[in-house]
Amino acid sequence: MLEHKLLIMRHAKSDWSADSDTDFDRPLSTEGTKAAKLMGKWLKKNRFNPDRVICSPALRASQTCQLALKALGVAEHSVIRVAEVYDASLQDLLFIVNQHSKDIGTLLIVGHNPGLDQLLCYLSKDSPSVNASGKLLTAGALAILDYGSEAIAAKFHQAHLQRLIRPKEICCD
Repeated sequence: MLEHKLLIMRHAKSDWSADSDTDFDRPLSTEGTKAAKLMGKWLKKNRFNPDRVICSPALRASQTCQLALKALGVAEHSVIRVAEVYDASLQDLLFIVNQHSKDIGTLLIVGHNPGLDQLLCYLSKDSPSVNASGKLLTAGALAILDYGSEAIAAKFHQAHLQRLIRPKEICCD
């Protein structure tokens, strides 16, 4: 029986001091680069291999995706860049999940807040925990939603939150 999972990953920490013309072109910081690699290694260690990867085309999200997938051993050319993931509303993300989840076991979405926080809260039957600062999906964080044998779909409270892992928590994992 095929298990269905939706992996929701927020881009890692960006470099606000970088000389970028726009928010869209802001790169990862050194800390963000390390975190993206770390999250990829965590995915590999825990055997979360996406069948399909949807990513925002914004530089920091693309870099996060590329670094995590490299650590995971997934080819970069398999990533689908979807412009609507950047600055996405909850409705945009629900549409994207439904559009890209057909006939696959594991879908990974790499994008931005506040949309990803909203998506996680909408889809999860379980209340996700916030960190000490009151944040849900911190930079580089990953939520794993488990649909069991049911197909991935953007339905209210359909999935169980299997895990919410933040880069700073991995040392203790």
